[in-house]
Amino acid sequence: MRGDLAERLRALLDPEAERHGFELVAVEVAGSQARPIVRVFLDRRGGIDLDAVCEANAWISALLDAEEPIAGPYTLEVSSPGVDRPLCTIDDFERFTGSVAALKTQPIDGRTKFSGRIDGINDDKVVLDVEGRLVHIPFGDVIKARLRGEVDFGQERGDDQR
Repeated sequence: MRGDLAERLRALLDPEAERHGFELVAVEVAGSQARPIVRVFLDRRGGIDLDAVCEANAWISALLDAEEPIAGPYTLEVSSPGVDRPLCTIDDFERFTGSVAALKTQPIDGRTKFSGRIDGINDDKVVLDVEGRLVHIPFGDVIKARLRGEVDFGQERGDDQR
């Protein structure tokens, strides 16, 4: 049921986000059925700042109030996708080829969690480099995927001298 609501909200918000110059990255519905939490993740060229989040919150609230896709009270959270950006489409995986991601999947060879560098897309399969081994994961088997932030402490540049 939450997935259906998230998809309906995505269909409602996506054209309006585009009209306002945003990319709708993801819509998640969490919390209780009596008072759901609607999380809207937006991005745009140059990134998102607090002013952009406030601007988006205003038009999203107005649209949800006008269309009433949610019966009863809800909490709206609008934010940037952050460093652990959700990967929701094949295009996301192509766009972030070379980045590290964590995936939760349907069981594949007894595993449901994979983490590695995105090597690309091949025949609707996400190709993930997991510790030097290429794993081909059917996109339809991906339940949830997010980028994993990487931190460079300068070790590769030889900055380890004190």
